[in-house]
Amino acid sequence: MRGAHEDGGRAAARPGRPAPDDAAARPPAAGRGGAVTSRDVARAAGVSQAAVSLVLGDKWRGRVSAAKADAVRAAARDLGYRPNAAARTLRTGGTRTALLVVPALTNEFFAGVHAGAARAAAAHDFGVVLYPSPEGVGPARDPFAAAHTAVDGVIASSMATDAVRALRAGGLPLVMLDSDPADAGAVATVNADVADGMRQVARHLLELGHRRITHLAAAIGSWTFAARGRALADALVAMPGARLRTEPAELSVAGGLAAARRALSGPPADRPTALVCDDDLLAAGALKAVRRLGLRVPYDVSVTGFDDLALATAVEPELTTVRLPAGTVGAAGMTALLDALAGRRAGSTTVPARLTVRASTAPAPGG
Repeated sequence: MRGAHEDGGRAAARPGRPAPDDAAARPPAAGRGGAVTSRDVARAAGVSQAAVSLVLGDKWRGRVSAAKADAVRAAARDLGYRPNAAARTLRTGGTRTALLVVPALTNEFFAGVHAGAARAAAAHDFGVVLYPSPEGVGPARDPFAAAHTAVDGVIASSMATDAVRALRAGGLPLVMLDSDPADAGAVATVNADVADGMRQVARHLLELGHRRITHLAAAIGSWTFAARGRALADALVAMPGARLRTEPAELSVAGGLAAARRALSGPPADRPTALVCDDDLLAAGALKAVRRLGLRVPYDVSVTGFDDLALATAVEPELTTVRLPAGTVGAAGMTALLDALAGRRAGSTTVPARLTVRASTAPAPGG
């Protein structure tokens, strides 16, 4: 179809009419009622309406040049063009909308995941609907009467297990975040390398001479927390004299405080010299517990966190923690879903994690 190619929209100049390039050089007239139409975008970009449809529908590769695709996107952006979503849904059978399911909106990490997913989606003219599935309120129902008619695919955190269970039955493409890579029900998984992050924590503490270590483990049945615990145990078992204890904790500042008090309640000779926390919220609670017991961080007890939230530099001393690139995880999840929707192979992705050393860790006392 010639009209779908980049040169399909160029009409030959006629006497008394401006050449197409001249027309593209000035602001086009808006469509009926003042609304910008695809015809206006085509005129501004110097291409056919069919080419505009291909570019904005992300089906231009091999049919429209990259330069012309850039011109169409720039024209649409400059003119403020927005495709008619209802008409497009009827025409294509898709909504160009993804559902992002997270356990809670109050968690800074998942806010970063949403921001990354939304950026990747916007680059392909996709939208993202955010659906929080907080714990403690019972099984989450399908957020739509029929999700498969409202969205094209789902990106979900493994911590939002009830909502994911409700959505799996709909047959939508599903990308799982912080989830077991062996999950057969997902078209792809995207994980921060939490195991390597925890290995970095263990190596850091062992090099500082710590041998009595207690893990404040989030009391949530999730792959990501199980992976952290396994990595920490495996890293310490190879070190002669190292001893690891585990203290379950509700995932909150109060939960971290309570768990740290329990861990530090024994005699000094048996007390851990380091508390390894599954999350920065737990670590903040641990810092409070250490102070309330009359001890000092890091001189009596070192404390580490996980996630590198803004909280990590708001507490005193600032927290040694593992930085998880939430935005990168969200963008990779959206990219994997777009690949699956386009019929491309959506492979699983692991995003590196990095230990950030701050003032909450120091050599073990007496070491």
